[in-house]
Amino acid sequence: MISLYAYRDNTCDPRKCTVKKLERAGFLKIFTRIPQIPRNTLILDPTAEQALSPSDRTFRSLTVLDCSWEVLDTGRISAWPTRRALPFLVAANPVNFGRPCKLTSVEALAAALYIMGDPERAQAILAKLSWGIRFLEVNQEPLDCYAQAKDSTEVVKMQSLFL
Repeated sequence: MISLYAYRDNTCDPRKCTVKKLERAGFLKIFTRIPQIPRNTLILDPTAEQALSPSDRTFRSLTVLDCSWEVLDTGRISAWPTRRALPFLVAANPVNFGRPCKLTSVEALAAALYIMGDPERAQAILAKLSWGIRFLEVNQEPLDCYAQAKDSTEVVKMQSLFL
């Protein structure tokens, strides 16, 4: 089973924070300093040049960046050995519903798990939020396609079907 982590810089309201809900439920561990993140983890980074694909299921851990991009030390993140961007998906969270690529950290983790071959776990973490399962409903077709791809290049080709 892939271990789940989140880097959280405490810029959002802790009462509304989706990763804090997941931590309380025992789904992930939160780090508040970049050096605490395990070096062998795959980081979900929207600025990464390579797309996440089923071939990434060999990684033992997955880390989402739950932070303000205005204050993030992007130099330290861009130097990370393994970073992947999610392919095109639409947000289902109440703040950004229907907006492309404006996912919460929980939506990003769920999408990654789904693409990497663990849709049951994706459903389990989304079920912790009242609106969570809606994310899978909105993105079912693209997620199923991405999960069938063999590598990042194929994911990028498939994503053009949904743009």
